[in-house]
Amino acid sequence: MRDQMNIVLVGYRCCGKTTVGKILARKLNRSFVDTDGLIEERESSSIEEIISEKGWHYFRDIEKQVVREVSQNNKLVIGTGGGVVLDQDNVLNLIKNGWVVWLKADAEVLKERMEKDHSSGNVRPSLTGTNPIEEIREVLAVRMPLYEQAGDFAVDTGRDDPSAIADGIIKEFGG
Repeated sequence: MRDQMNIVLVGYRCCGKTTVGKILARKLNRSFVDTDGLIEERESSSIEEIISEKGWHYFRDIEKQVVREVSQNNKLVIGTGGGVVLDQDNVLNLIKNGWVVWLKADAEVLKERMEKDHSSGNVRPSLTGTNPIEEIREVLAVRMPLYEQAGDFAVDTGRDDPSAIADGIIKEFGG
């Protein structure tokens, strides 16, 4: 039965969900689905544009629809948006047929990765309006218990390379 389950990656932005997810999908011969990418496709806009033009509430509604749809599939590797765990319906949909992996990293590692993303043109909207390290710590304080509760397995992405992280997930998954 586990061979039909989705592997769902949750965690804060820039924790490695997309990078590790693509490697994991390739190694397991599965398709990788990025929920934020699907939202951007559906809306023909970047996440930043959606939020600045239509607001967080609109974004979360679209995210909920996408999560519901994607969760109905089998044998996917699903990379979720960092705030997906804020909605209990999202979590319930993802765990129906999903083994949830919480990818985590220290606030300093996340800040460094966010700065690299920003310099490459991948701008992520502020969640709190505070300076980046404060924002990461504030948001993590709220979300960490939710990630932990949703997750079947947790892995620190701050030290190992993405391929080694994917190998560890596969080993724990039993693949």
